[in-house]
Amino acid sequence: MTDYREADFSRLKTVPIAQRPNKVDPSQLAHPPGGDRSFAAFWDALPAILAAKDLRYVVDGIVAAAGRRAIVAMLGGHVIKVGLGPLLVALMRRKAITHVAMNGSAAIHDFELAAYGGTSEDVAAGLGDGTFGMAEETGKEMNAALARGVVGKQGAGEALAGYLRARASLPGREASVLVACAELGVPVTVHAAVGAEIIHQHPSADGAAIGATSHRDFKRLAGALPDLDDGGVVLNLGSAVVMPEVFVKALTIARNLNGGKPTNFTACDCDMQRHYRPRVNVVERPTLAGGRGVQLTGHHELLFPLITWAVLSRLDAR
Repeated sequence: MTDYREADFSRLKTVPIAQRPNKVDPSQLAHPPGGDRSFAAFWDALPAILAAKDLRYVVDGIVAAAGRRAIVAMLGGHVIKVGLGPLLVALMRRKAITHVAMNGSAAIHDFELAAYGGTSEDVAAGLGDGTFGMAEETGKEMNAALARGVVGKQGAGEALAGYLRARASLPGREASVLVACAELGVPVTVHAAVGAEIIHQHPSADGAAIGATSHRDFKRLAGALPDLDDGGVVLNLGSAVVMPEVFVKALTIARNLNGGKPTNFTACDCDMQRHYRPRVNVVERPTLAGGRGVQLTGHHELLFPLITWAVLSRLDAR
């Protein structure tokens, strides 16, 4: 028979619960619906714990920065195609977004919604016969806009937005972030990853135009980031790779040219799951010199409306 040693529980030391610090008390708990069923009441009823507490922190930061400091929204394509463009526009109207930086897929979805009234094809179905991404009008018009942008010394975002505004038919005008940026004077930059976007596989694709306009937008984003200093907010909404990589390079340029600034800003990543690059290149590394990074995890079509409604409600009451 094996001789097992056992811990002597009779010698354990316990402590009075009154002396133990607690992380949760009744003041932090959620409240069930009462007589007031407004959004403000719902927001106040959320628990002051973990993600709900972080959500409030991000909203507080946006409200405090609105009209005072930079609020940069970096977009992945999924954010546009699940219908959140009108919410981004509403925030821009209240100066709760001061710069929009899109990856290429976000620009494509926004352009298609604006110009043709629909977007988001069936990739699996089109891949089988080689028609995925081969929409004639999307590639032809977006590439034409970029070619014009080179001549006019424009960035990709400015070129695409200007092309849309001049287009005779625009069935999705009210939903377009690109159009709203142009109309509201909010800078919009588009950051291409060559070969990763459907307009690059079109016969009219011009690598020089794509590179020149996107590189100008990289400079413009770097030029906008100093205004994050001391209270700004950067939101990474649904870009797992491109925008976090672009942001960390643009940030080092901004700090190189501005004596180490910006610092002391809020950096928030919102996505359906947590990825390495947004965590290290948006949330963690940029805030080591001051500020705070937050990760909020959830479906964009649920999480971002919560943020938008909360921000607008707070701004209305300000």
